[in-house]
Amino acid sequence: MHRGSSHPDLPGGDTMIPNVLLIEDNASTRFGFVRYFSKEGYEIAEAATLAEAAASLAARRFDIIILDINLPDGNGIDFIETARANDPCIPIIVITGEGDIPLAVEAMQRGADNFLTKPVDNAALAVFMSKTLEIGVLKKQQSARKRLEKKDEFFIGENKTMHEIHELALAAAASDIPVLLTGETGTGKGMLARWIHQQSSRAANECVELNCSGLRGEMLSREIFGNIRGAFTSADQDRKGLLDIADRGTLFLDEIGDMSIDVQAQFLKVLEDKSYRRLGDVKLLRSNFRLICATHHDLDALVGSGEFRQDLMYRINMMTISLPPLRERMNDLPALVDYLLHALGSTSAVLTDEVMNILRDYHWPGNIRELKNVLERALLLTPRGGKLRQAQFSSLAQNRPHPPSPNNRTVQEVEEAHIRAVLDQMGGDIDQTAKCLNLSRATLYRRLKLINK
Repeated sequence: MHRGSSHPDLPGGDTMIPNVLLIEDNASTRFGFVRYFSKEGYEIAEAATLAEAAASLAARRFDIIILDINLPDGNGIDFIETARANDPCIPIIVITGEGDIPLAVEAMQRGADNFLTKPVDNAALAVFMSKTLEIGVLKKQQSARKRLEKKDEFFIGENKTMHEIHELALAAAASDIPVLLTGETGTGKGMLARWIHQQSSRAANECVELNCSGLRGEMLSREIFGNIRGAFTSADQDRKGLLDIADRGTLFLDEIGDMSIDVQAQFLKVLEDKSYRRLGDVKLLRSNFRLICATHHDLDALVGSGEFRQDLMYRINMMTISLPPLRERMNDLPALVDYLLHALGSTSAVLTDEVMNILRDYHWPGNIRELKNVLERALLLTPRGGKLRQAQFSSLAQNRPHPPSPNNRTVQEVEEAHIRAVLDQMGGDIDQTAKCLNLSRATLYRRLKLINK
């Protein structure tokens, strides 16, 4: 007969089946534990040694660890540090012999949450596990509160469009549907994605970010899905993918328009089946993640050219939020500059009217990211407590790209002018230019090579 059990609501949505890592070298003890707790509604992974436990921990996420102290390849107490490095909030129950109470005390001092002495009564352990899981939930909530104290604020300002975006973002945070953020590079899509996660019910868990423009093909698949040992030549151990880490949290895929078509097909299957396999593995895994995507591309155009799957686009844009470029919200510029200066540890007192006029007259092709970089660079070159000098912004005054005219400029010409302007603004620094344009160094070099032909 199935015994009804109550598990604490784990963060990130519905009540989930708790995943337990049992580290115990006695086969009969493991058998009894698995038989009892499987009926109680737990999913159990077994490990007879610390080496097996470390491999399991590297391969998947667990909600609680049951740890024997005396193991064939070492002292279980030493494993507590390994577990905590992997997940600082994971609950740990230590099992020890009656004569090993000092070791149990040491285990508690090293980070264990509870301990029981052998022989262990499964019913008593069930109560301990339920209580310890609740402790784990509280730890995660406390950790989330600390993160929220340092959270990325999202600047709204007085712009009407931005207030509409704020309302959409609140609606997105209150739901679990996939969200697509669009807009030019540097408009704050990443910051908005993190803000939505921080306001959502999943805030206690991870917001995992991946920029799809920096990786291609198998490299991107490895990051998303993970791999098992031996999946390819350099795979010397099991490795979690971002789908593992984002379980019960949020997966943010930036520049999804640059995702290669083969990875698109793999990821579409994840969204359809809610399951996936690591590279080289046959085992089917599940991840309860919330998806947020962003792109500066026109996905409809990419679909039309065959570079993006239409069925995937339908899956990721159930709610679309389009961020305006900075040049369309210049009435917010003074308040935005003040906000960024405070974020950089300064105040608007360092600004002169001449500098603000230069900032107003510039077209900002790199948007808010470029503005922040310009202010940060100027502050670094200014004596502490001094005023930002007009000379530090001379490149803005000399290179004011104007809004493109569709009648006489091609898309390629506009892009080339944008790259030149940002490169000039960054004083020829390739790393800073690539960061501002949200491109990899290799991609920027390729584009510069084409421009200079």
